[in-house]
Amino acid sequence: MYLVVKEMNILNYKLYYFLGVGGIGMSALARFFNHYKKTVYGYDKTQTHLTNQLQQEGIGCHFEESEPKLIELLKSYSKDEILIVYTPAVPKEHKEYQYLLDNNYTILKRSQVLGQISKQYKTIAIAGTHGKTTTTTLVTHLLKTAGINCFSFMGGISNNYNTNLLLGNVSDKDTYMVVEADEYDRSFLTLHPQIAVITSVDADHLDIYGDESTVKEGYTLFSEQVKENGVLIVKKNVDNDLKLTAKRLIYSLNLDTEYCAQNITIQNAQFFYDIKSPIENINAVTLGLPGLHNIENSIAAVVIAQQLGIKGDSIKEGLRSFSGVKRRFDYRIKTNNVVYIDDYAHHPEELKATIGSVKKLYPTKKITGIFQPHLFSRTRDFADDFANSLDLLDECILLDIYPAREKPIEGITSHMLINKMKLKNKKVLSKNETLEFLKANTPQVLLTMGAGDIDGLIEPIEKILLSHGA
Repeated sequence: MYLVVKEMNILNYKLYYFLGVGGIGMSALARFFNHYKKTVYGYDKTQTHLTNQLQQEGIGCHFEESEPKLIELLKSYSKDEILIVYTPAVPKEHKEYQYLLDNNYTILKRSQVLGQISKQYKTIAIAGTHGKTTTTTLVTHLLKTAGINCFSFMGGISNNYNTNLLLGNVSDKDTYMVVEADEYDRSFLTLHPQIAVITSVDADHLDIYGDESTVKEGYTLFSEQVKENGVLIVKKNVDNDLKLTAKRLIYSLNLDTEYCAQNITIQNAQFFYDIKSPIENINAVTLGLPGLHNIENSIAAVVIAQQLGIKGDSIKEGLRSFSGVKRRFDYRIKTNNVVYIDDYAHHPEELKATIGSVKKLYPTKKITGIFQPHLFSRTRDFADDFANSLDLLDECILLDIYPAREKPIEGITSHMLINKMKLKNKKVLSKNETLEFLKANTPQVLLTMGAGDIDGLIEPIEKILLSHGA
């Protein structure tokens, strides 16, 4: 099944070298070791705002596959002083990876390193095809608001703290570790949480799992990793899909479950609601992040907070002051003339949730969406579902598919996808053509969506919209 890593003190090494250091999960680990005064270097294929920040923090980064440069770096250390951390997103034929493998360096996946760190703390792990980043970040904020000591490895940049890593008091034996439990490559099976949440189990990463039933099997195995005296928290339809037998707490958006939202209303593009709970009802809640899917995520976060003894007033304050995660329903411009929201949505269900929430918030306005499909295999596996979700827009612009770790698949293109859509107002454009289109056509509500490099368009789009008088 999953590779078992022998017991080790993960802080015993002197040099930590990251293959894929600019990834959101990898960069959090790099920051963790850098905090403990270790020497941290890394490779990534792209220089980004995040890698620039890492360099400013003292983490060495380079952006070309260079075996000689790597050898020069490693020669100052003995082999047992070096830990190589890699992400499966780095291709196996990568020159540096091959050199490290051939020369028998200690190489661990990101998830294995995270699993080793988590053994030191009471772990709160949030899993799910969708919602895990927002829920992880919100749980972190609720704990911090209540003054509870915690470490947190978040799968996005928190707007409240402007980082993806929060450090707690390592000497406190009651310290919690909040972590996003990633299902990709079955990474979450390295964790043995005290508290676990499963927000959703929609099929995804079929390049790894093969089919939907194997995805569900992976989540079932994760649910069984919860410690004997721990707490498993699952959304209602997850409970139905997985047919779990272990003791668990059930939540939903607004179904008749133990924990749910009631009396949901929208005022001035903001959601208000009450939270029903067997521990303590919380009334007149305002969440600092819009969207029905985020209300649902907040219910999961509240279940965790109440398990830790956090009271209603503190929870209300934490929900109200939560300002979300970069690229998760992220308001970039919000004026009377133009609304621009950026979102990481890259699965059909995520697109449906994001677009649906925007339509509820702005029912009389025209919604224009720019979407960059992520992975040829995902586009192929869910082409009809993508088309149905994108048809919810009033106007759709598709960028070319972002390949990430994949080679092209014949016949799988954005033109193939757009031909499946029923929407009349649709087109495939390059990034430059998209910017030119926006110079000539000011949208009422604009959505950028995708998990690739579409984030490179955010600032240019902002400049264009602001130049129009937004």
